[in-house]
Amino acid sequence: MNNLKNVLVAGANGSTGRSIVNLLKKSETYEPIAMVRKQDQKDYFENQGVKSVLADLEQDLDHAMINVDKVIFAAGSKGGDVIAVDQDGAKKLTNAAKQSGVEKFVMLSSMGADNPEQSNNLQDYLRAKQNADDHLLNSGLNYSIVRPGQLTNGGATGKIQLDEKIKTRGSISREDVAKTLVQVLDGEVKQNQVFEIISGDVPIAKAVYS
Repeated sequence: MNNLKNVLVAGANGSTGRSIVNLLKKSETYEPIAMVRKQDQKDYFENQGVKSVLADLEQDLDHAMINVDKVIFAAGSKGGDVIAVDQDGAKKLTNAAKQSGVEKFVMLSSMGADNPEQSNNLQDYLRAKQNADDHLLNSGLNYSIVRPGQLTNGGATGKIQLDEKIKTRGSISREDVAKTLVQVLDGEVKQNQVFEIISGDVPIAKAVYS
């Protein structure tokens, strides 16, 4: 009998989401459930031996929460519909997670979500992320909210800079973001905390315990 914790990955078909699923597949603690919107995406994951569920952040999500222990929200509209997906979709998933009693909700947010007005061209997106983060903060769920700098497609370094508020702008690879999100699934790690990350020189496993 396996005692792995089931982790629902919203946005599993995105670049960061696929990295998260691959990390969870290799884990001795967790088992991923890929949450996807299309049948061909579901087939893709199931062909790799990954459990998956068809669910749309703009529709009912209760069925996606069956047997889910923890959640990683890594979905995004890529600017296409920030209100429906990045904001309201995240809120709906938070509500469904709360209703089903999940142990922890890990939110992929963004640097700047604490102060959207400072951005010249991303205000709508950052305001949507801020509203989603605030909803999670006030939900009563255990959470970690991870706010990375600009995402790149570079390879994983396994090292980051982590702080509640980082004074400089910076970037970070999606691979290292994925590693950080998986690392904070543990209830002992960054429980009910909000923090920022960029590329750095501290190993991720060490940085999240600092």
